[in-house]
Order: sequence, then C-alpha cells, then structure tokens
Amino acid sequence: MADEPSNGELGRLIQALRGDIRDDMAGINARLDRMVSLDVYAVEKAGVAKDIAELAKAVEGLQALRAQDAERVTQTRRWLVASVIIPLLGIVLPLMMVMRGAGA
Repeated sequence: MADEPSNGELGRLIQALRGDIRDDMAGINARLDRMVSLDVYAVEKAGVAKDIAELAKAVEGLQALRAQDAERVTQTRRWLVASVIIPLLGIVLPLMMVMRGAGA
C-alpha cells in the first residue's frame, strides 16, 4: 500500500492531465482556425483549373499566330526570290555573258 498514490496525488495528476489536454485542444483549435473549409478549397481549386484552361487556350492562340507569322515570312521570301532576284539574274547573267564574249 505504500507504493500506491494518495487521493491528493491522484487529484493533482488528474488536474495536470486536464491541463495538458486543454492545452492540446487549444493548439488543435488554433490550427483548425487557419485551415480552409472544404467548400472554399473546392471553389478555389475550380477557379485555378479555369485559369489554367484559359492560359492553355491563350498559349494555343499565340502558337497559331506564331505559325502564321512564320508562314508569312516564308511567303515573303518566296515572293522576293521569284519577283526580284530571278528576274535580276535574268538580266545580269546575259549582260555578263555578252561582256565576257565581247572581251574575248
């Protein structure tokens, strides 16, 4: 019987346990106050998904514009070669041949 705690000791231990539990519950409540509710999280997640979808569409549109610009540059180069350089060579080459033939 000497090893068993007295009623006073048991009362103090129970009070200490209650204090620890109260402190733990206060910590849990403080953390829960900082948490976002499931409804708010779902709404925010849907908003983020919508924003990502809109950005993906915008990127696709920009890629299409980039492809159109590249095609326009290619067409401009083809036009330049077909309408300026080839006729110019058609004039310059015969002149060079005539000049070469005249000089020989």
